[in-house]
Amino acid sequence: LYKNPPVMPVLSVTISPKTASPPTRKGDKGNFKFSDFPQFKPNRSPEEVLRGGAFGGTYFRPIVSAVTNVKYKGSEAVATSCLPEWVKGVEKRALTSSSYNVAVNRWGAKCGGSLGMWESSGWISEVDPYGWFQWYCRFFAGRRCDDDERQVKRWAALAGEKGRFRNQLIKKILNSGEHIGSKNVSPVVRQTLWHWGMEIDEEKIQTYKKIKGL
Repeated sequence: LYKNPPVMPVLSVTISPKTASPPTRKGDKGNFKFSDFPQFKPNRSPEEVLRGGAFGGTYFRPIVSAVTNVKYKGSEAVATSCLPEWVKGVEKRALTSSSYNVAVNRWGAKCGGSLGMWESSGWISEVDPYGWFQWYCRFFAGRRCDDDERQVKRWAALAGEKGRFRNQLIKKILNSGEHIGSKNVSPVVRQTLWHWGMEIDEEKIQTYKKIKGL
């Protein structure tokens, strides 16, 4: 929903001149570990999210930002947000399309609000006018700024160990009796979590059970 009046955006973000070391990972599907943000534990990289299918192919579409009042080209947004190897060979329809194509998505479901909705809610910062996933791409690549803590907290509230969407999905999986990766169980929530660098696996299920005392 659009906020009326709109909430002021996050302004005056300072970017660190230093580049952080790449995250580590146990195995090819485990959690990523960031030494300076140990509480941030996504298990899908920006590259995996994009290659797997996300945002209906529209995330890096051309936009005119209400926060910066700047017009951005899709190709420029990709180039300034992603490392070249992340998107090598990825079709434009999966990155910079102006038309949402649900068939692109990993879980075959449409989800998420519009950029205008996020802008009016005050969630968008001037350094990452496309939103959280753009921040994630740049953070993963080593950029650090004083908006990082806020963005990590947003992730934790949605996809962390106590995250609303993560625990909602795990509860539904356990109650359904379906296998962990079944598309029959909440594909919209699965797609939402995918956009936030999270896919439910056995480790997440066991963590949930431990927290809940199951």
